[in-house]
Amino acid sequence: MKTINQRIAETLGVREEQVASTVQLLDEGATVPFIARYRKEVTGGLTDTHLRLLHGQLGQLRDLEDRREVVLRSVREQGKLTPELEASLLEAETRTRLEDIYLPYRPKRKTKASVARAAGLEPLAMALLKDPTQSPEAMAATFVDPEKGVADAAAALEGARHVLSDFLSEDANLMGELRESLWENGVYQARVVKGKDLEGRKFSDYFDFDQPIKQLPSHRILALLRGKAAGFLRLGLEHARDLATDGNDPTRHGKFCESVICRHFSIRDQGRPADAWLGETVRHAWRKKFKPHLDNDLNRWLLDKAQAEAVRVFSTNLRDLLLSPPAGMVPVMGLDPGLRTGVKVAVVDETGKIRKTTTVYPHPPNNRWQAAKKEIAALAREYGVHLIAIGNGTASRETGRLVTELKNDRPELDITGVVVSEAGASVYSASEYAAKELPGLDVSLRGAVSIARRLQDPLAELVKIDPKSIGVGQYQHDVVPQHLAQSLDGVVEDAVNGVGVDVNTASAPLLGRVSGLNAALAENIVVWRDQNGPFPNRDTLNKVPRLGAKTFELAAGFLRIQNGDTPLDRSAVHPESYPLVERILERTGLALPELMGNRAVLGKLPVTDFVDARFGEPTVRDVLEELEKPGRDPRPAFRTATFQDGVEEITDLKPGMVLEGIVSNVTNFGAFVDIGVHQDGLVHISAMADRFIKDPHEITHAGAVVKVRVLEVDPQRRRIGLSMRLDEPPKPSGQKSSDSRRATPPRQGRPPSRQAPGNRGKTFPAPQASETAMAAAFARARAGKRD
Repeated sequence: MKTINQRIAETLGVREEQVASTVQLLDEGATVPFIARYRKEVTGGLTDTHLRLLHGQLGQLRDLEDRREVVLRSVREQGKLTPELEASLLEAETRTRLEDIYLPYRPKRKTKASVARAAGLEPLAMALLKDPTQSPEAMAATFVDPEKGVADAAAALEGARHVLSDFLSEDANLMGELRESLWENGVYQARVVKGKDLEGRKFSDYFDFDQPIKQLPSHRILALLRGKAAGFLRLGLEHARDLATDGNDPTRHGKFCESVICRHFSIRDQGRPADAWLGETVRHAWRKKFKPHLDNDLNRWLLDKAQAEAVRVFSTNLRDLLLSPPAGMVPVMGLDPGLRTGVKVAVVDETGKIRKTTTVYPHPPNNRWQAAKKEIAALAREYGVHLIAIGNGTASRETGRLVTELKNDRPELDITGVVVSEAGASVYSASEYAAKELPGLDVSLRGAVSIARRLQDPLAELVKIDPKSIGVGQYQHDVVPQHLAQSLDGVVEDAVNGVGVDVNTASAPLLGRVSGLNAALAENIVVWRDQNGPFPNRDTLNKVPRLGAKTFELAAGFLRIQNGDTPLDRSAVHPESYPLVERILERTGLALPELMGNRAVLGKLPVTDFVDARFGEPTVRDVLEELEKPGRDPRPAFRTATFQDGVEEITDLKPGMVLEGIVSNVTNFGAFVDIGVHQDGLVHISAMADRFIKDPHEITHAGAVVKVRVLEVDPQRRRIGLSMRLDEPPKPSGQKSSDSRRATPPRQGRPPSRQAPGNRGKTFPAPQASETAMAAAFARARAGKRD
């Protein structure tokens, strides 16, 4: 039996010693960011991606071992644990295999089979299986016993059928064989529930749907399950062998799997007295025992697969959004657009502190356009504002035109308008933290403050919001909340620690995401800072209540102190490595301020000269690189998309146009791009590159500024087909692209997002993948019949 560490090592393709060392660190309370950054010698250089996978698998495998112990104890207490059975249970490498073996020994509720056993009918069932030459009716007559509830021979045979069905379905190897066969050759079917055609038209693509189970993409699985849950779809799983014979004949369904059961137990129809009864019993066992069990298993596998992929997509998009380029610590004006209620205005200085808030009313029904321009211009001049962040909610484009007009009328102001996502802003505005952070400020104005700060530093502002509310996922509402939260928390933790946090300016929510810290400790840091002033150095953190030595070890390297009394404290060099820096200073003969950022000197220092028993090569290399670029920010440089003048509505689009836009969301089947027309367009995965790509994230990411060519426009259905292949010709009039038939607009009636886009609606089911083998052949055959 392989150990947990061995299995993880095989899965990740790393050495067992690396896994063992990492597991020990995790068990001692170390965080993934800390291990990835400061314990490379111990882990052999495992990346944060490896560590996240390792951490997840460790939990799953430990859960499996806990379940194994429960199963072993249960069978042992029943007095049925033979050496062979124990070996099988110990060798089971998956939860599914473990449960298959345990099935015959699982404590059962009262069933027809258990009642039949109690009536003494098990010998009848086993005798007919062993010797089909015996007459079922004649043998059953000897088991008639009205006192036991067996009134006649027919009742005896019925009870024996339930007993034998149980026996057949409890064979772990057979169950595994059928499961594997269905996984490899199963066809997933969806049909509309009778009378639900109109009400369920949202799911019309699946009213007569067949696809090989292995080729179902995650978003389609979740869509099918949602249609079933809503009461519009009937879902089924059949073996391709049965469907290839006659897919429209329900009596053929299950025949292949029944033949597998017969072969396994040497049941053959040779005209013997019990052969017909055994055949009917196999059919009963398949329909009542095997199929429901396997349907549950395979549906669970599909759901797990789909949910894991949905979490992965959400996590990737969230990471891209959190690491969006910051405009930097400069004054910013935030505009939260509205029509009747006006445009809320907030000016924040370079530290994010509120300098002024107000409301202007340029749009109907007030129409104070010139007055609004005048007030915004006055605020920009008074507070030195050059960047104006415009929320992407209602009236965003109209407000954007106001800013553009002001920019043209008053070029001396040198202002630039940038549209940013409002996703989650309303959640923040109404939150307890917002009330505490912005006391006395009306809820309606808090959104404008958040919009301004998002432009300054997306990461610092977005951590104040529950990641699920940011909305860059794919069917995230169909995912188990706990699984989604765990993954997204890891993404936020990695992003925050990858960038680093200024301990003297960071909010409590941002500090709470630092390695080793939590909400309570973060609050203690803020309170200490408010009472005692800025932290002069990292050592002072030890004065914070409840911040002990272990917490300091885990957190210190990720906390920065600008303009403190120790220059190294503004870098990612961990205090435990300060002695190494002292040795480097001795070698170079330079003072620390002269050494930091001195690439000419640092680039010539041999790494191996500083390696010793305490500091390995990875640590030395990291320290030298950090000294070259102390406190470097891994996020890309700030850039905005330029929307084309005159293209403001979907009706302004023409096939062949080349436009600049910003990627608002990435899914498995493509990327949605905001091109400034109140409706995101879809670049299908097939139109993203001149080569085959498996994952759209290979090409782009949420927040990326891209150029796209318009392929087709359907204003009535609000669908826009785009391509990143700029030389691709537009679709001829009336011709639909491969992805447009099932396109569902991600956003309707919502304005665009330029800087920090989020998902704003539904996603498209992707076209079916190219299909292979018998299951695919059947699906194509069905399509041919419909045509």
